[in-house]
Amino acid sequence: MSDPEISAKQPRWVQDHTRRYLATDGKDGHLFDLSSVGGGSVPTLLLTTIGRHTAKPSLLPLIYGEANGAYVIVASKGGAPNHPAWYLNLVANPKVEIQVLDKRSSAIARVAQGQERADLWRKMVAIYAPYTDYQAKTAREIPVVVLDPV
Repeated sequence: MSDPEISAKQPRWVQDHTRRYLATDGKDGHLFDLSSVGGGSVPTLLLTTIGRHTAKPSLLPLIYGEANGAYVIVASKGGAPNHPAWYLNLVANPKVEIQVLDKRSSAIARVAQGQERADLWRKMVAIYAPYTDYQAKTAREIPVVVLDPV
């Protein structure tokens, strides 16, 4: 993938977080303080997807967990009725890039289903409790995405 852009459509605090993460190889930004919204300090990774309309790489930070050698992320969009753009991008093209601290790697994204989703959902709620509130706000089942390293 070519160098991804930090979208100007993202809130300023997300853009700033991403820039700090990149500039410090995650030393500033890997653990992100979300205590103001009930989340405490949460681990974040940087996800790069390819835009389904633009075909350009797009970069953003996301809360993550780990399971069986893979990374796990949640497409919550704060409980909005529609999926986040990054999720739609990786459904269209599951080849993604991730950065955790200073480690960059490629991964294939897949949506967890059934019991795997239920188990990973509980794991992610333990990391970031507001996911429960987000699910209650929306009729859609919030996707849990597994990023399998390649």
